[in-house]
Amino acid sequence: MAKFADKIKTFFNTKILKKSHKRVDIESEYVLETRDLGITFGGLKAAQNVNLKIKKNEIYGLIGPNGAGKTTVFNLLTGVYQPTTGSFYLNGKDLTGLPQDKINHMGFARTFQNIRLFNNMSVVRNVMVGLSNQPEYKCTLFESIFRLPRHFKIEKAMRKRAKELLDIFGLLDERNNLACNLPYGKQRKLEIARALATNPKLLLLDEPAAGMNPNETEDLVNTIKYIRDNFDMTILLIEHDMKFVSGLCDRITVLNFGTVLTEGNTKEALNNPEVIKAYIGG
Repeated sequence: MAKFADKIKTFFNTKILKKSHKRVDIESEYVLETRDLGITFGGLKAAQNVNLKIKKNEIYGLIGPNGAGKTTVFNLLTGVYQPTTGSFYLNGKDLTGLPQDKINHMGFARTFQNIRLFNNMSVVRNVMVGLSNQPEYKCTLFESIFRLPRHFKIEKAMRKRAKELLDIFGLLDERNNLACNLPYGKQRKLEIARALATNPKLLLLDEPAAGMNPNETEDLVNTIKYIRDNFDMTILLIEHDMKFVSGLCDRITVLNFGTVLTEGNTKEALNNPEVIKAYIGG
């Protein structure tokens, strides 16, 4: 009965937040800024007072032990969860409370800890799904149903752009294969390529190096740097591989039990005694 009461309380708190929150844009030098962002599930504070400030073209790390609240923050930023407290901004525009599709259209794209591809679609079609988010690749329902010339023109343009993206990731020769038949490392790359196809302003990568061997991990580091430099991209990533983080991220925030433990320069933050204690114990 108590658990049910907690669920009701959380539901109404979320509804009140949605109704009372008036989105106010701000002047900001940051691509992403969060202000006291948090969420409570019943009596559990899964994340609280999370403040991030990420500048353009930064590769920023969000790290912490298992259960620290990292993926919860990603879910808040992408509209999977609605925050109980706080707000977040993309280039100064308040996106708090918006649904997932609106947030994606505004410029957020993400990958997942467990790869989520359309396994029974071809590699090129997976990327074309991402491109369908873009206004220049839209056609009317009438044009699609009756297969009018403009439908074929748009599909040809989408396929061309998808192949360009696949070529960047070394996946062009795999374009007609089913996504499920790719080896693990290439599936990771395909998921990132599909996210980039949505033309995001901020790319969120949830444990991109998970399950990779050392050669694949090194290749991924180079790929992420290439994306930052050639797509004019800002990147926020979650990762457990500290060697990967230290060799890639400009700055990091460390979470523990849903709160910020420390933040700042990557090497300095990783050498913080509190961070070492959180990871390997006293």
